[in-house]
Amino acid sequence: MSDNTNKEQNSIPTSKVERSAKFVKTGFKIGGNYIKHYSKKLFNPEMDRSELNEDNATDIYQSLSELKGSALKVAQMLSMDKNLLPQAYVDKFTQSQYNAPPLSGPLIVQTFKKYFGKNPDQIYDKFNIRSTNAASIGQVHQAELNGKKLAVKIQYPGVGDSISSDLKLVKPFAFRMLGMSEKELDIYMREVEERLLEETDYELEVRRSIEFSIACKNLYNIVFPEYYPDLSSKRIITMDWLEGKHLREFLATNPSQQLRDQIGQALWDFYNYQQHELRAVHADPHPGNFLITPEGKLGVIDFGCIKVMPDDFYYPFFALTSTNLFDDKDETIKAFRKLEMILPNDTPAQIEFYYSMYKQMISLFAKPYITNTFDFGEKAFFDDLFGFGEKVSKMPEFKQARGVKHFIYVNRTNFGLYNILHELKARVKTDTYKPHIAAAGQ
Repeated sequence: MSDNTNKEQNSIPTSKVERSAKFVKTGFKIGGNYIKHYSKKLFNPEMDRSELNEDNATDIYQSLSELKGSALKVAQMLSMDKNLLPQAYVDKFTQSQYNAPPLSGPLIVQTFKKYFGKNPDQIYDKFNIRSTNAASIGQVHQAELNGKKLAVKIQYPGVGDSISSDLKLVKPFAFRMLGMSEKELDIYMREVEERLLEETDYELEVRRSIEFSIACKNLYNIVFPEYYPDLSSKRIITMDWLEGKHLREFLATNPSQQLRDQIGQALWDFYNYQQHELRAVHADPHPGNFLITPEGKLGVIDFGCIKVMPDDFYYPFFALTSTNLFDDKDETIKAFRKLEMILPNDTPAQIEFYYSMYKQMISLFAKPYITNTFDFGEKAFFDDLFGFGEKVSKMPEFKQARGVKHFIYVNRTNFGLYNILHELKARVKTDTYKPHIAAAGQ
């Protein structure tokens, strides 16, 4: 786990007034960036928006990282959904997957006192007050107890309590950046809020981490830390320290194709086993949640975000990706209706339009499922995928809310998975854990 050299933060704006002031300030900054941009454009009509995006991304990112919590988490989510944001935002927000300014010592001790009535030094044999990793809702410290090396994750104060108000504050930014309709944004924000509330409940995370690591223990080349409920609380998690490199550090060592394939296969199996055997999935596949161990295994170090897939979503969705359902137009439209991709009041022309667009979109997405092996290093596939996403995001027909809310996290999960596999340039056997779906129409 890499060292964090960011400036320490001694306090987090926790009151609503302080937090909204922060956002207002950012709003002014962004306004200033727009004025700057348009005045420059007067002298240079050829100038594109990339510099403006760069300035906005920097300002928004700075505010979000100081606020931490849900605001920063939304930034991470947006950076994963590459179709939604201009490149400058993606580049800036991807940083948030690893780096946020760490908390100071006194704040850490205060958190321990509050939940255990003791200082960290009274609980562990050794506790490093400097964090080794800071992320969006917590930071990780190294500790030792009875000769065992431990990772202690501490949640930033106020994060859990400020989710709802933060999301309200994020809304105008999301509006400006995403151009969604009010209704669509509300569905998006509600689903995000539900998952974030779960993510800040560390007791729930410990229970889920133990459940999932037991359920997935027979998968090849995957390791999980052991969790210690007695040394954990609502805002603190203690688990084994896993040695390993994050994806970027791993790729910098120029690993062999065979090793990249091995890690890629472990990732594919991990996700598809969960989706199809457990019907609940680790819905936060950003690189900061995984480590590659010195033995060439995939270490999974964060189970904060789990998305349960109800039957009324699972069956119609995977029937589209994994059966010959597309051969039957009426059945396909029926599945699209169940998933609210085609709506009750759509005109015949709209039905035709959405049928053809979604069919293309899903056929593209499902490519890895159709063959027994797939090369995720294939640039053409990703160009097509992102190119199509880019095209769709500009279409007025897609500005309105479409699709049940479950898509938000399931798409995020699968696109996140595809992205990591693409960075690994992994060749993967895709027939290991198949969807449980009867033939079309059943």
